[in-house]
Amino acid sequence: MLKLSSYGGNPYLGVYCVSNDSLALMPSDAHPSLVEDSGQALGAETVKLTMSSCHILGSLVAMNSNGIVVTNQAESAEIRKLEEHLPVLKLEDRLNAAGNNILINDHGAVVNRNFRPGTIEALEDFLGLECVRLRVAGMDTVGSVCRVTNKGGICHPKASEREVSVLSEALNVDFSPITLNYGSARVGACIVANSHGALVGETSTPIELGRLEDALHLF
Repeated sequence: MLKLSSYGGNPYLGVYCVSNDSLALMPSDAHPSLVEDSGQALGAETVKLTMSSCHILGSLVAMNSNGIVVTNQAESAEIRKLEEHLPVLKLEDRLNAAGNNILINDHGAVVNRNFRPGTIEALEDFLGLECVRLRVAGMDTVGSVCRVTNKGGICHPKASEREVSVLSEALNVDFSPITLNYGSARVGACIVANSHGALVGETSTPIELGRLEDALHLF
């Protein structure tokens, strides 16, 4: 299911929220209407919390069905709350905004090419997946310019054919270059999605939504 929504009027939902197929993380101050929209679109259990005492969970957290990667600024109480659901890894790197720098599903991972080798090794050990380094459309923050589920992926409209090919091979789903939120190229910041559906910024156009439905196989 596809649902239009916002976080307090802000359509960049991917900055504030993140989901896998069974769990959706929302800011602790999320309005009940956003939580309701999330439940309808994603079909996942909703957990409200902060991350590093902030509300930008989508930027600071990356997760798939097997684990959650969080910023190294995450607080102990926040980690304990997440560990009630899945194992958690703190991202010990200067590039510690996990959601911005890591793109993962249950099949693979694509990461900021500037991660330290030790960071890559820690991620691969924790996730049990190979991490592919990549820049997309001149951007190293692959999580902010792409979004992936276990059924499909979307990326920056200026991603090259080679970049789209690498994304598709690494994550084992087809990728489509599109925009959301009335022309925004940072599509990862515009959407929360899983295999069941998508919660999309309310300024997205009907044409954008149609392309999104095709890309993520939301039928």
